Amino acid sequence: MEEASGNRAAALEAENAALREQLQAYETITQFGSRLVAELDLNRLLQAFLEGLTQLTGAAYGAYFEKVLAPLGAEAAQEGWRLSALAGAPAEAFTRFGLPRATALFSPTFLAQGVIRLDDVLADPRYGSLGGMPRGHLPVRSYMALPVLSGTGESVGALLFGHPEPGRFGEREERLATGLAWQAAIAIDNARLFAASRAEIAERAKAQAALAALNDTLEERILERSRALMQAEERLRQSQKMEAVGQLTGGLAHDFNNLLTGISGSLELLQIRIAQGRLDDLDRYLRAARAASDRAAALTHRLLAFSRRQTLAPRATDINRLVAGMEELIRRTMGPDVTVEVIPAPGLWATLVDNNQLENALLNLCINARDAMPEGGRLTIETANRCLDEAAARAKDLPPGQYVSLVVRDTGTGMSPEVAARAFDPFFTTKPLGVGTGLGLSMVYGFVRQSGGQARILTEPGQGTTIWLNLPRHHGPAETEAEPAAQAGSAPAPAPQRHGTSGETVLVVDDEAPIRMLVSDVLSGLGHTTLEAEDGAAALRLLRSATPLDLLITDVGLPGGMNGRQLAEAARALRPGLKVLFITGYAESTALSHGHLGAGMRLLAKPFTLQALAGHVRTMLAGSAAAVP
Repeated sequence: MEEASGNRAAALEAENAALREQLQAYETITQFGSRLVAELDLNRLLQAFLEGLTQLTGAAYGAYFEKVLAPLGAEAAQEGWRLSALAGAPAEAFTRFGLPRATALFSPTFLAQGVIRLDDVLADPRYGSLGGMPRGHLPVRSYMALPVLSGTGESVGALLFGHPEPGRFGEREERLATGLAWQAAIAIDNARLFAASRAEIAERAKAQAALAALNDTLEERILERSRALMQAEERLRQSQKMEAVGQLTGGLAHDFNNLLTGISGSLELLQIRIAQGRLDDLDRYLRAARAASDRAAALTHRLLAFSRRQTLAPRATDINRLVAGMEELIRRTMGPDVTVEVIPAPGLWATLVDNNQLENALLNLCINARDAMPEGGRLTIETANRCLDEAAARAKDLPPGQYVSLVVRDTGTGMSPEVAARAFDPFFTTKPLGVGTGLGLSMVYGFVRQSGGQARILTEPGQGTTIWLNLPRHHGPAETEAEPAAQAGSAPAPAPQRHGTSGETVLVVDDEAPIRMLVSDVLSGLGHTTLEAEDGAAALRLLRSATPLDLLITDVGLPGGMNGRQLAEAARALRPGLKVLFITGYAESTALSHGHLGAGMRLLAKPFTLQALAGHVRTMLAGSAAAVP
């Protein structure tokens, strides 16, 4: 009985010992698992995991092979294995033999097919297929291997344990290894996520640092880029400017050389004929020289119109009335094959514009339209009131406000985009050599821009052309009658007729002696007394004297720091009511107060005919009172 009792006590003690051992194993697993979960460095985690498990299982050697995943988007065949941790042996013990071969003994572990536990690997038939251990391999008899699976059941690694003595791994060691492998898989997933997050954070920090560095130098780089662009634009503008200057000077040289040849040749023949005493048929050479000089004057006027430097005499104008007055001339110019339609807008606003220049511009546009319709067609002239807001004005390169539009539309051949882009350039023409000067549209454009407006072209090959002239509205009524003004014509002017000897005195101010001579001779022929001055200072001395004066004729551009406008103002301060006739070949807007002349003032553009000069003088002095003291 005592023996039986002792047996029961021994069995109970053995059971308690087993329970204590099992409890200790569970506590070890729990503690070790907590340590694994807390570790986020993957390399340290794997090494600690392997060393602890090697110790718990009583193995002499332990190895952990990590599965290397294929890059994102790559084929699974690019996956592989690498030795990540080693316990109980130096690294050379494994690394010199490379990775385990895909044999019946090793493949099940790497393919996650389950646990392999052998009491004596040398006695296992699967070992025999290996042909024995490689020379220098660690002595292994007891062998245990198991896969490490992630939470999704995927293989993330493989554990291999060995011992030089047989029978060292039993069910207990297998349970320990399996339990810890499951916890290790979770820890490995966490460590990998942490490593990936840290890598992403590092990458973001690197990107943010790069962005900060980029921002630090952004302003400087923008300035540098802007400077480079501005330099490139300046070079382009300079190139375009030189191209335009070359085209302009080439056209000028061509046209003026032709005109000068006609003038100089005619004068030379006149000189030869007079020297020979052959005085018959001299008028032919005089007419040729005069015609060439008239064409030179017209060319100069067109160039000034293009450059917006021509002399303008703006008046409050009703464009409907102006078009109606030209309608018959336009119909005759167009010929029978072109139908002319005029569409005047009711209640059209007035605009401040030079009537003569606007008539020339309209006639020029109509002639261009006729030439674009060689087989006939329709010409439409239309007027309209237009209000331009910010967006519409910006699109037309104009200030916002109210405008009067004069539109000329034809059904002709139209223009290509390349031709339309250059249509307003001086001396650019698509007409045959000798037919067009290339200054018509450039003159129209310059005149409209100088008048505060804008010209625009809408055209398409085969679809005709429309040209808009937008001119600022004048707030006030239009003038009903044009002030008479003598115009220079192409026909020879008759000699000025003497107009009494009433004894009016005229002061002529011009820095060019030949011009002073010509003007004085014309005025003397009209019976007037003339005084001459070459600049403003000399003129002021005469104005301050007691000499009576009825009229001041002065150039606008004078040397010595005082222009013609300033001289006129000083003259009127000294002699209120003195009439003033400006003569100029280049009227600066500042000198003429932006084209506005005061009462008792007129302007005559050079070159002028002597008959035109005489007409202006007669008109200004007609019915005048006695000389202004």
